[in-house]
Amino acid sequence: MIIFANFLRSLLLTIVFCFIAPMILVGVVFGSLFAFAHFPGLRELSHAIANQILLFLSVFGTGVPLRGLIVISLTCSFVGGLFDTYVHYRHIILRLNS
Repeated sequence: MIIFANFLRSLLLTIVFCFIAPMILVGVVFGSLFAFAHFPGLRELSHAIANQILLFLSVFGTGVPLRGLIVISLTCSFVGGLFDTYVHYRHIILRLNS
């Protein structure tokens, strides 16, 4: 029973962190672009890059960038959960074979 509890805790943490990671990444990129916009001559470039990122996110969100970010985050959390399940399975199998 303790192995199952450890697995669920690990799975929950993996899913949460994998959901938050793309949001933090996009936030850092937009924050950096906002900071670069204050330098002379980089305003147009940073706005163009930000618009391209928003268009990319809009593709996954059927026209809404925030929905696209949530879809990408949900996908990352699903893949992270699958990977954590696989790692737990391999750990159990290797421990039984030893």
